[in-house]
Amino acid sequence: MWDSDQGLSPVGCLLPQAHCFWCLPPQVLTPSPEAGHRAATSSSGRRGLLWRLRDKQSRLGLFEIGPGHELHQLTCMMQAGLWAATQVSMDHPPTGLPTEEDFSEVLTQVHEGFELGTLAGPAFARLRRSLGLAEEDYQAALGPGGPYLQFLSTSKSKASFFLSHDQRFFLKTLRRREVRALLAHLPRYVQHLQRHPHSLLARLLGVHSLRVARGKKKYFIIMQSVFYPTSRISERYDIKGCEVSRWVEPAPEGSPLVLVLKDLNFQGKTINLGQMCVEPSETCLAHNEHSGGGTDAPAGPQRSWLLRQMELDTAFLRELNVLDYSLLMAFQRLHEDEQGTDSGLIFRTARSMRGVQSLEEPEAQNRRLLPDTPNALHILDGPEQRYFLGLVDLATVYGLRKRLEHLWKTLRYPGRTFSTVSPTRYARRLCQWVEAHTE
Repeated sequence: MWDSDQGLSPVGCLLPQAHCFWCLPPQVLTPSPEAGHRAATSSSGRRGLLWRLRDKQSRLGLFEIGPGHELHQLTCMMQAGLWAATQVSMDHPPTGLPTEEDFSEVLTQVHEGFELGTLAGPAFARLRRSLGLAEEDYQAALGPGGPYLQFLSTSKSKASFFLSHDQRFFLKTLRRREVRALLAHLPRYVQHLQRHPHSLLARLLGVHSLRVARGKKKYFIIMQSVFYPTSRISERYDIKGCEVSRWVEPAPEGSPLVLVLKDLNFQGKTINLGQMCVEPSETCLAHNEHSGGGTDAPAGPQRSWLLRQMELDTAFLRELNVLDYSLLMAFQRLHEDEQGTDSGLIFRTARSMRGVQSLEEPEAQNRRLLPDTPNALHILDGPEQRYFLGLVDLATVYGLRKRLEHLWKTLRYPGRTFSTVSPTRYARRLCQWVEAHTE
């Protein structure tokens, strides 16, 4: 993902090229023809190899990074650095009202053989606290308590991905310009979560830099994993609302590969949310009682909540001039005793953003009842399926580079939809996709 640097791999691994997973011979990649558009392009030799390298699929696998793994030393550095960085926020928790310095502070801790930087540490510590995440739990999951999992991907970004050993937290490398954009937007991001505590935006928990020996400084973010808990998840999707490069060849039956499929793979499917509950207000409760529904939370379509939240979140990203984000989605079939009941829903509005005071009315905040399960902010239950939903990759700005890419793709793919469009069009199109694929 990183710009090429002497002695570093072209995709930004911090290891020498000879030991870098991303620099393995390209024959290890598996071709994945895009449905309906690449059937006629099958060829052998160099052209086939180029297709494999250019494919923007997400063919994934999870591998424990234990002793002997080429990334073991690197991830041990990350774990030791993050343990020490979290200890600082535990020993000196931010107090009082947030300040501009909270968002601009850079703390660099020097360790043997590497140094780890913590960017906007107090701001992220406040955000973790507002989410009800204890620093001790955060430190235990990301520290040396267990090996990270390597999340292998040939996705467009060429980023490196890791999961904490409990798969609760997701780590992803970023370019420096993406980090600059993310930190510039961080105050408004925090304000958006305060106004809309049940937002679908991925919860960013930290931004760090890592420099090994005298090498080039690299950056990575930490966020809550949308796909957690992972047990019983049967299908995973990355949706952008377009068609170009949005097909992944499904894994053979019985394959151990974990695949994140894309838009074209979702054709013919829907998200069935049924009739569930939204956040009750005094007015709604009074109306429900008057209409004979008792004093329980009023029944209302989850679909309406989802469409409204998509509008709120994509409007926010549009204001930031951001595009190319994805709606991550996963399916998990509910057990028979979990179906057709609201018993798993509880009032958790106060717990979803602890310590946050908002002047917004509950209706304007678009709150809902959250399921009594871990990672509830990213989970919606339908009659038969549990859906994991979250908006990720929030740091791509529609600048000159993307505008030129838009012009090139307009000529390259006439009459077809692709991801690089204006933020206004991108937001509208993704909302339309959700509306067309939910019931």
